[in-house]
Amino acid sequence: MILDAIIYVLSFAAAALGTLAMIQTVSRVARTQRRLGETLTAADAGEPSIVRADSVGGSFMKWVQRSSSLSDNEGRRKLRNRLSLVGVEHPAAPVWYVMGRFALAIGLPLLFLFSQRFVAQPASLLQLVVISLALCGVGLILPHMILDNRIKARRQAMEQEFPDVLDLTVVCIEAGLGLEAALVRVGQEIGGSHPRMADAYARVSQQLRAGQSRAEALRSMAKRVEVDGVSSFVTLVIQSDALGASIAQTLRSYAAEMRANRFHAAEEKAMRIPVLMTIPLVACILPVVVFALLLPPIIDVIRELAPALAGQGRG
Repeated sequence: MILDAIIYVLSFAAAALGTLAMIQTVSRVARTQRRLGETLTAADAGEPSIVRADSVGGSFMKWVQRSSSLSDNEGRRKLRNRLSLVGVEHPAAPVWYVMGRFALAIGLPLLFLFSQRFVAQPASLLQLVVISLALCGVGLILPHMILDNRIKARRQAMEQEFPDVLDLTVVCIEAGLGLEAALVRVGQEIGGSHPRMADAYARVSQQLRAGQSRAEALRSMAKRVEVDGVSSFVTLVIQSDALGASIAQTLRSYAAEMRANRFHAAEEKAMRIPVLMTIPLVACILPVVVFALLLPPIIDVIRELAPALAGQGRG
């Protein structure tokens, strides 16, 4: 009876929340004047809202924002930056992320409790409570772990992509293109082979066309990708602009330095291979070799001593 009551209560709560979310999500798009007014209001407040009435529909999503860390501007900004590191730029993405965590925190214990109806010996009340709390914690932590892994993988991929992109950028600038035109051209050329850097270059081009200064657009790219090579590239371009130096020559020197650093990193990895191979050699291969070398003499000794030991036993 207790298990059934818990399942019914949680099922009703989950169904109610899901229905409310669906109703709010499919609500009618606000008029253009209202959208413009909300945008201007958010801009005057100093921190743009990540929940817009026309994109996710209002009260439920705003309740999620108020009842979570998204109500704090600093927490909202950090979460939005973390999501942008994996290429998620939608303004409502932080709210959907928090809703996903809530759904997992509720759904996993609910699935576990529901599964107890089909087992021969259901768990005790204490076990139900402990396991449900553990699954709730897993539901809250798992999205963070997945997001961290995706950020790490994307950052590593962009670190591998950027040297090739930099070389192509240098070639375009030395061919006579300006930096803005070079970014557009390189972004078009690398769209299939280096999609992450192509997206970063495309965002810079869009910001430049929207009226942002070159320094602001480049700094924004460095914040979005958080790759050391890209940050150094942005710093060099901004300093070259400020000092009047040749961007092509500066980037050529930086590209040569990056190639040298990659070569040294490859050499370092190659030098570590013998050390890393020592453990499997000693733990796996060496015992087999020693056994193979000692087995024939051991067999010969047993053959020689076995008759003598048998004779002494009869005597």
